[in-house]
Amino acid sequence: MKKLLVSALTATLLAGAASSACAAANPFEDVPADHWAYDAIAQLAADGVIEGYGDGTYRGDQEITRYEMAQMVARAMAKGGGDKALIDKLAAEFADELNSLGVRVSALEKKVDNVKWRGTLTYVYSTYQRDNDEGHDNEQYVRLRLEPEMTINKNWTGHARLDYRTSMNTASNAPGNGDDESGFKVDRIWAQGDYKNLQILLGKLPYVTNVDGGMILDDPIAGGQITVGKEIKGTLTVGRANDLYERDENGNDIWYTGSYQAVEIYNDRDSKFTWGVGYHHLRNKEYFTDYLAEGDKDLNIWEVGLGSKITDTLKLKGAYAWNPSVDENYADVNGNLNWNTKQAWFVELDYKGADEKDKGSWGAYIAYRKLGNWAVIYPTYDAMFPQQKGWELGLDYVPMKNFMTTFKYFRGKSMAVGGPDASEDKNAQNFYTELNFYF
Repeated sequence: MKKLLVSALTATLLAGAASSACAAANPFEDVPADHWAYDAIAQLAADGVIEGYGDGTYRGDQEITRYEMAQMVARAMAKGGGDKALIDKLAAEFADELNSLGVRVSALEKKVDNVKWRGTLTYVYSTYQRDNDEGHDNEQYVRLRLEPEMTINKNWTGHARLDYRTSMNTASNAPGNGDDESGFKVDRIWAQGDYKNLQILLGKLPYVTNVDGGMILDDPIAGGQITVGKEIKGTLTVGRANDLYERDENGNDIWYTGSYQAVEIYNDRDSKFTWGVGYHHLRNKEYFTDYLAEGDKDLNIWEVGLGSKITDTLKLKGAYAWNPSVDENYADVNGNLNWNTKQAWFVELDYKGADEKDKGSWGAYIAYRKLGNWAVIYPTYDAMFPQQKGWELGLDYVPMKNFMTTFKYFRGKSMAVGGPDASEDKNAQNFYTELNFYF
């Protein structure tokens, strides 16, 4: 069977799309622009009905197999349109191939088109000096992150984030804890419904607090979230938060899980002037009992945020959060620890911004932050922790397409934590770097 039959098929299948044929670019180097089937071949290639060969050629004079023909018929059937009567006749002619090969190919192609993958290969090195008399903690790891998106229907999609992490300090591939956390985990998995001015998320969903850009929380929530509005938005989030930590009176991290509810009202984040207000409620009745006011078992965090695009490349933003639930008697030697723990705020100046697809692009920022222990839950920052205050500098640079380098440096204080006998603030400096390969 000669390729001439394919040319006839191409022209006929294109009958339903002739109005746009001339706009399609020809991807095959061996099809001259003055060939009678040029427009038909270009359009069919654009529609995915024909693919040619891996070397960029069409090979119009070469014989093709029934299998190759069945593949084209299967793609044409999946695409729809064109001359349905002819497609039905061809389907009958190649019934055996379609049943044994083509139908499976068509179903597979539909499934492949139905799932989109993206991912990141990341190398991280960080060194943390939380207190001036404790030395440094170093951490190195490599992480593979895969993020599939599955189309359910015109309004709903399925999402997941799969992480595999290997410690470079211990060469461990087994699940661990703390700084040596390694192994595989499904970090997020959720269904998402997108309607006009309405978005619904259900499952273990990603959540970065909108009003403050993640100062209070950047971590998955197992539950549900609804966002309504266009210019002015409202977000309601309800669920459970995991992998959260605070520092106890001895400076140790305590990890816990709590029930979480939040309400945020804010304007479009792309506006020249941004604003927002929010309320966050977190409960862990066993852990919080010793630290909050008598009879209060919850964290109740209120916040406001503002931002302004000074120019196209310069942005200023900030936020302030406070928690009125902290016990007023839980103070340091100066009687002011309650203010250190119950308040959080930052001011940040951003310049430009890096895009991993744009070689040579870069962005930088400088910020001052104070993260009171009880005014934040799980902040987004990589170079500083809750109960620290000070300056942070950051730089992103894209030396080549799909490769971004990130550097962050923090210098400041670890604020005292404890009762009336708590010690004074201590010096702290942290350095964090990332190498990200996107695919």
